[in-house]
Amino acid sequence: MKRKVALIMGSESDRPVVEEALPYLEYFGIPVDVRVLSAHRTPEAVHQFACRAEAEGYGVIIACAGMAAHLPGVIAAYTSLPVIGVPLAGSDLKGVDALYAIVQMPAGVPVATMAIGKAGVRNAAIFAAQILAHTDASVAEKLTVFKNNQCRLPE
Repeated sequence: MKRKVALIMGSESDRPVVEEALPYLEYFGIPVDVRVLSAHRTPEAVHQFACRAEAEGYGVIIACAGMAAHLPGVIAAYTSLPVIGVPLAGSDLKGVDALYAIVQMPAGVPVATMAIGKAGVRNAAIFAAQILAHTDASVAEKLTVFKNNQCRLPE
């Protein structure tokens, strides 16, 4: 079964930044579901999603959140799937608050943490491909091409 990626954002207002991941996931041929779930406004929905994610065919979860940024950690608490956290600029602190919240997970609840904002979202998509490439030859092949094209020296 081809594993898919869940691309979760804490608020609809995050969509313009979060959707930066879509062209990358599309390039790698990875199916993606985009959802808005909030650790604070819809905690029960987050719990249900995280508990069912593996059974629903997800291989990686990318969770994007700003400010207190509890979303990636809450999801990671309820699943054994890899969770990639992306801090977003949602306050006057421009995402530094979210970065600190995501990167300081307690032992036993790992969350891979990317850079703040668009670069982080793009890297999360590439990192998801790197995770899935270990069990999906077509993703591995596209990842090799992608990496080789990035590493070419100008002639």
